[in-house]
Amino acid sequence: MSGLSIENVSMRFDLPNGTSVQALKDVSLHLNEGELMSVLGPSGCGKTTLLNIIAGFLAPTEGEIVLNHHKVVGPNAERGMVFQQGALFEWMDVRDNVSFGPRMKRQKEAEWGEYVDHLLAVTGLAEFKDKAIYELSGGMQQRVALARCLANDPDVILMDEPLGALDALTREKMQGLVLKLWKETGKTIILITHSVEEAVLLGERLVVMAPRPGRIHKEYRLPFADMGVGADLREVKHANGYAETREEILEMIWDMEEEIMGRTEAQQ
Repeated sequence: MSGLSIENVSMRFDLPNGTSVQALKDVSLHLNEGELMSVLGPSGCGKTTLLNIIAGFLAPTEGEIVLNHHKVVGPNAERGMVFQQGALFEWMDVRDNVSFGPRMKRQKEAEWGEYVDHLLAVTGLAEFKDKAIYELSGGMQQRVALARCLANDPDVILMDEPLGALDALTREKMQGLVLKLWKETGKTIILITHSVEEAVLLGERLVVMAPRPGRIHKEYRLPFADMGVGADLREVKHANGYAETREEILEMIWDMEEEIMGRTEAQQ
């Protein structure tokens, strides 16, 4: 089956004192090409661990990740990562950062130049292409990180809380950009977020994970991502079902957090 399959993935971390932590347990999902899935859950539910396994940074204790019929065994350009902090090269200008992947593949500028310039244009970076990274705001740096990821032409884009550090207005603009690029490129995107509002707004599919050991608690299929492409996102938040879905998930996660706190207090 083409697309991305997460097949019975479990992850256990063995600690130096002989104990272990079961971070994930029997997680299974399948994403078709071009789907946008947001993932949220209480702190410590294994969201980032799952993303790192998909990226190939971690090998699961059990199960496997399969992308387009090939088992994931390590990092690869077919899976691009956008981190919470841009992880950009401070000594390079914007255009050099965005074109880093193609240049490392030893491609000539004639092969990548036009596409990189297109990415700079659609992400609003064209007039900043010669600027140093430290001259940019946090939101602009995240635009560079997203454009750099796309320049590698990955099949899947993995986003680990990429908008969490931004102010509210910049975050909303970046949410609109993510939706625009999702539709324009047809990429499969997995977005980890702690914001229920953002998860409901951006997730064509939304997965809520249960606390440790992390596992799928509930999945939603939502219309708001499609509605938000090219639209005023504040208007989308007034659409039928948006507020109700947000409140349902908030209550769900709040109950999970209460359960975690109760367990912690009982152990003290």
